[in-house]
Amino acid sequence: MNAISPQKFLRDLFQAGLDAANPRLAVPDYLPKPPKGKTVVIGAGKAAAAMAKAVEENWEGPIEGLVVTRYDHDMPEGEKCTRIEVVEAAHPVPDAAGREAAKRIHEMVQGLSPDDLVLCLISGGGSSLLALPADGLSLEDKQTINKALLKSGANIIEMNTVRKHLSAIKGGQLAAAAAPAQMVSLLISDVPGDDPDVIASGPTVPDPSTFADTRAILTKYDITPPASVVAHLEKAEKETPKPNDPVFANCSMHMISRPQDSLDAAKLVAEKHGFTPVVLGDSIEGEAREVAKVMAAIARQVTNHDQPAQAPCVLLSGGETTVTVKGNGRGGRNAEFLLALAVELDGAADIYALACDTDGIDGSEDNAGAILGPDTLERAEKLGISAKEHLANNDGYSFFEALDDLIITGPTRTNVNDFRAIAIMPKS
Repeated sequence: MNAISPQKFLRDLFQAGLDAANPRLAVPDYLPKPPKGKTVVIGAGKAAAAMAKAVEENWEGPIEGLVVTRYDHDMPEGEKCTRIEVVEAAHPVPDAAGREAAKRIHEMVQGLSPDDLVLCLISGGGSSLLALPADGLSLEDKQTINKALLKSGANIIEMNTVRKHLSAIKGGQLAAAAAPAQMVSLLISDVPGDDPDVIASGPTVPDPSTFADTRAILTKYDITPPASVVAHLEKAEKETPKPNDPVFANCSMHMISRPQDSLDAAKLVAEKHGFTPVVLGDSIEGEAREVAKVMAAIARQVTNHDQPAQAPCVLLSGGETTVTVKGNGRGGRNAEFLLALAVELDGAADIYALACDTDGIDGSEDNAGAILGPDTLERAEKLGISAKEHLANNDGYSFFEALDDLIITGPTRTNVNDFRAIAIMPKS
């Protein structure tokens, strides 16, 4: 085993995962041939600006278009797009900038011919950024529902099912607007299972969900929508386009980067350093603190019984946990996971962990995630900080901030969901 500190080892794994998901590396291999007609580039998501830049750098011929990304996720000065417009808007709760960008994108793809190409760049975060309400609904209606869903504990599939049926652009409706033009969608997956209809609420692919599904989800989580939303869902006049709908006849889709790609990259780095990598899954879901209990149990199985691998080893996983917010603290799902993991491990020797969102933003904070070690609880206690109290208050950010254990990357301009690594060192 190469001599390396556990903290640097974990950070190296995370960086390898980020590098594997770099849009500027993934996009060029999937670009189609230029069409007879014009090429319109559209897109939405946290990786939209980096994807658009990759298109500009590798496209032969004229292009035009518009993509929308999260605030502060445009390319740095000196690297910004010059032919594709980049608009920034709010995430995870949509705002007027996202609504106007979505409206312009919707209008931009209409009236095209079969000789024209719409190149659509989709990545996680696109649901909030493509905020074009369905007829009869307002931006405020969508904001109210989004806020309720984010606090409810609903998973990403459930949230996006609701979003599709309150939108004029999601759930395949953007493809319908662009028909009969050729549409090629390049997707970076941030969802468990890599389902294209879930990524950014699937604006360019068929939608298998229904208005009935949407009503059931709101009922399940005891969400009372505004009266206008109730009326819209009950009326349910126009369903989203389903599989085999002719609007998709000239559409194709390529998954250019997935959570598994980042885990595979981290796996190679682990092996290089003499660690046995154990990939637990790329689509792990559930309450963050419940997932932490399972992960802690697996880590203890390694230290106590050399199963499923012998130390030194690292448990790698991806996916998207959820947090049912009951407190008023700060922190996203990765901070919550790590805080719960620290409580479960209770200072167990030789176990270190990192959990980060690959987009660089854990929830709505300025950190990607955090890191912990065997001394985390002891250091907190010396500062008079209770891990259990912070966990009860959903306040993982403040806990790790006090210990200076937050991981802050800034916007990464990609998004393949959460990245978790638990390193078990040889017994000290």
